[in-house]
Amino acid sequence: MANLDGRTKAAVFLACLGPQVASKVMSKLSEEEIEQLTLDLSSLGTVEPEVRESIIEEFHQMYVANRYVTAGGIEYARHVLETALGPERALEILTRLQSSLQEVPFEFLKRADPSQICTFIQDEHPQTIALILAHLAPTVASVVLSALSQEIRADVVLRIASMDRTPPEIVREVERVLERKMASVFSQGFTFAGGVKEVAEILNCIDRGTEKSIMADLGERDPELADEIARLMFTFDDLIHIEDSGIQKALREIEQRDLALALKTANEDLSEKILHNMSERAREMIKEEMEYMGPVRLRSVEEAQQKIVSVIRRLEESGDIVISRGGGTDEIVV
Repeated sequence: MANLDGRTKAAVFLACLGPQVASKVMSKLSEEEIEQLTLDLSSLGTVEPEVRESIIEEFHQMYVANRYVTAGGIEYARHVLETALGPERALEILTRLQSSLQEVPFEFLKRADPSQICTFIQDEHPQTIALILAHLAPTVASVVLSALSQEIRADVVLRIASMDRTPPEIVREVERVLERKMASVFSQGFTFAGGVKEVAEILNCIDRGTEKSIMADLGERDPELADEIARLMFTFDDLIHIEDSGIQKALREIEQRDLALALKTANEDLSEKILHNMSERAREMIKEEMEYMGPVRLRSVEEAQQKIVSVIRRLEESGDIVISRGGGTDEIVV
């Protein structure tokens, strides 16, 4: 087994999982990785049972090692692995995990409130703000982006989208500046962050009004980039493309008032599609709710629509709904 490369081992491991589980794993990979693994899978010959068992055991050991690192840090993981497997095997496993064991840039910001982060970075250069947001979780970055002034939001989004590889000295310098304000940890190595997909993830978490404002500004500055981001995003209006079974699944997790609010500004086709997937009694209750609530703030409607989008995205992440963004029409299937 020692002469097998990582990709071949991955292909063997996927083959051991079976088609259904393997397909779920591959759905989390990049197109390039999927293509490479598909080629490797198609060229796999007969794999001896002992080779399969060794690869599965290796995967298990790597998984356990990573869990130890997450739970107690590198030293804790090393101690446990050395006790269980011996010093040499422990070192081998930890060396393989080295890339994932490096500290994450701006890790200290995970302990900070988004409003605090905005306070500390709002006067920084847009490129610096973009670098910081690109390393934050989309849910946190969206809050910070919303709090920035409208004059710089589109500029920051543009810079995140065009960001790729950041030299470590730049990351460290930005961290040093924030250290004097918030206390920080340091990281090493090149970091990959940003890109169009990162922007789409951030905007999917942001409130609808701010999202529209940013996309409108971005559309004036760089229409092609705005279109590319829009293709990767999932909005409330995209519910029209989900099959009935997916709509029904989502409706079971949506509050009645949120749905009534969300439908206030929905176009006729979308409203009809959603109501069509409800029981007659439920339809009547929603219509009554909409009638009795009277005029409502647009912001309340947009917040309700965002809640529904969050449900759809959570169902997608769990595999209950598959949103296919490939091809030219952003088709959504269930």
